[in-house]
Amino acid sequence: MITDELQRALSQIIIFSILPLVWWSIWWLTTAKTKMSFFRWIGLKKPVISKIKRFVVFTCLALAVAVLMSIVVNPILPSDVQLANAQFAGQGVKALVPAVIFALFGTALPEEILFRGFLGKRLSGKLGFVIGNTIQAILFGLLHGVMLFPTLGWAIPCVVIAFTGTLGWLMGYVNEQADGSILPSWCIHGVANVCAALLIMF
Repeated sequence: MITDELQRALSQIIIFSILPLVWWSIWWLTTAKTKMSFFRWIGLKKPVISKIKRFVVFTCLALAVAVLMSIVVNPILPSDVQLANAQFAGQGVKALVPAVIFALFGTALPEEILFRGFLGKRLSGKLGFVIGNTIQAILFGLLHGVMLFPTLGWAIPCVVIAFTGTLGWLMGYVNEQADGSILPSWCIHGVANVCAALLIMF
């Protein structure tokens, strides 16, 4: 199970990184500006935090939304709805390590690379942070809720979109306070996914 999750996680990271990597390659080859490594460009770098209080407040808000989302959303979903972490349902302690691998590397890291690292940064560069961060958050929310509309109608998917969109916006803001590093949002996202997995594991 652990090996399977590691293989799935690596596949997800590669798939979600293809578009950013192609975009970066074109930018790197065509721009005359100072060259920047892909990892730094995407935000996989050490956070530099100048306003500690603001960073802590928004990190706590994001974590609160993440935990609240796990508590509110999981119970309202019908039992026949299969979410990404449904594979761990009822498996208890034996699924803990695979669930953590899945949460951190199978979903959180690839989604942070694509949404906060790539879309958020590119949109903010063109449209300004407030608009760019809002657009990436809406897209992030839609990714998590749109697939639920055909089976669940409007109410539950809208709740999912609202929670994940809000979390996406807060994580984008936290990253902005960390000099563009996506490591803080990766940690927050990972905690959210671990909480969601724990609730269905036991």
